Amino acid sequence: MSMFIALFVVLVAVAVSELIARLLPRISSTYFNLLFGIILAAWPMTSRYIPEFDNEFFMIVILAPLLFFEGQRTQILQVQQRLKQIIGTAGILAIISAVVITMILPNLFNMTFPLALIMVAISTPTDATALESVIGGRAFPRSSHEQLTLESLFNDATGLVLLQAGIIWWQTGHFNFLQNAGTLLYAAGGGALIGFMIALLFMVIRQWLLRTSINAIYAQNLVYLLTPIIIYILAEAIGVSGIIAVVIAGLVNNSEANRSRFSSPRQMHLGLNLVNFLTSILNGMVFVILGLNLERIFTSQYFIHNNNWQWLMIGVTVYLGLLVCRLLYAKYKVGDHSWRSAGLFSLGGVHATVTLAMTFSLRGTLATNLYNQVILVEVVVIILSMVTATVVFNLKLPVDFDARNRPSRQREIRDEMVKSGIERVKKMDLDPAVRALVMYDLQDQIRSNTLRSFFKQWHGVSQHQEKINVLQSVDQRRALMHAFNEERRYLHSLALTHQTPSDEIYDLYSEVLLAESLVLDPKSRLI
Repeated sequence: MSMFIALFVVLVAVAVSELIARLLPRISSTYFNLLFGIILAAWPMTSRYIPEFDNEFFMIVILAPLLFFEGQRTQILQVQQRLKQIIGTAGILAIISAVVITMILPNLFNMTFPLALIMVAISTPTDATALESVIGGRAFPRSSHEQLTLESLFNDATGLVLLQAGIIWWQTGHFNFLQNAGTLLYAAGGGALIGFMIALLFMVIRQWLLRTSINAIYAQNLVYLLTPIIIYILAEAIGVSGIIAVVIAGLVNNSEANRSRFSSPRQMHLGLNLVNFLTSILNGMVFVILGLNLERIFTSQYFIHNNNWQWLMIGVTVYLGLLVCRLLYAKYKVGDHSWRSAGLFSLGGVHATVTLAMTFSLRGTLATNLYNQVILVEVVVIILSMVTATVVFNLKLPVDFDARNRPSRQREIRDEMVKSGIERVKKMDLDPAVRALVMYDLQDQIRSNTLRSFFKQWHGVSQHQEKINVLQSVDQRRALMHAFNEERRYLHSLALTHQTPSDEIYDLYSEVLLAESLVLDPKSRLI
């Protein structure tokens, strides 16, 4: 029951923070998620219902599905084309950074090499979701963005293996390079193989069911949503990287979806909507949970009574070391080799969710004082990476006016689109009651109906005062179809002028098609 209450409180925080973010669109919703997480932890009324961070629950229920969905949005061809770059940034760069900073830290601070490796390994993974939050409406180069996204998909496994090597070194006092290199290859390669095989098995079963009479849309989608959890648990049980496994499974699903999307359109449409919904919710939960833990860390007894600020200097050193390693690597190995692109790549390596999860996985492994010090160091790295990137990007990158003006531009197009549909209905010979209902529905597309008019319509339907006979119901559907056809014709004519971005036209075109499905589809129509 306590876990259910905790999830309920976190989900409410996600919903409220997202609503407030709509009022201030120039500020990323991620920061509102963080703020509400801090509020939940600081307010005793809610804090008592939320237990301590459960690393295993976080990895299985939140992070695994997120990485799976992220992988599914990535074309496997794109990974193949950039495989060399991915190996370089997610593997070689991560290892080089870990080695360099691990050698530096013990010479500057009073710590052992194994502890230094543990701290650096935790700081290695980057976060694509956090990157989106720090870009904040700025025009970020597409190639750099893609490179950073692909890096974040795969460098989690490198960080986890490096962390494992650091823990073994800490516990045994010995570091075996060949053994740890073999562990990395086994974890990454085994994870990729397990993810591919299980995803392939599920794909064969799904495709077979699609072609039989026993296919069940809701059962199929439920199994699909459980797929990343199943794959992650099985991969970890075998001893390979569950993170790599779910990412590879997502890539397999991307190819499957592209070549089977029309075999069961309802199933595909429902699945895509569920993925988009869950991705948004899980992203919000990640940062609410991050805010929760940041507040608890900074109000802990260890932090309050710790007069030694060495953790702050270590955190700054780790972040700067990672930044310099990323900058130099990008200058000679990534993109156009310009300092500007290298700078964007280095700052774009934002740290967040996996870093936090890896930190809390050390509970019980290190002594309490060392564990608390590692937590504070990693918090510094997370905050510095997000704040520094946000400030620099806002100062150096141009505003993405196209994205900023898109809502108002689409609103104008939608107004003209609906106006053309209304003009078409006015020319039709319809019963006055039917015409009134159709006009109300069309005006709802641009949200021009007042709350008062809605309640009037609602009251009429609720009191059965708006009943129309079967023939009039057919006329209503026919009128709406004529209006939607006119709206599509308007959008098509607009597309031919090439004055409006095609993706904006497609977005509105999709709205019309979805509205049509509510009129025509026997399983979803309301008239």
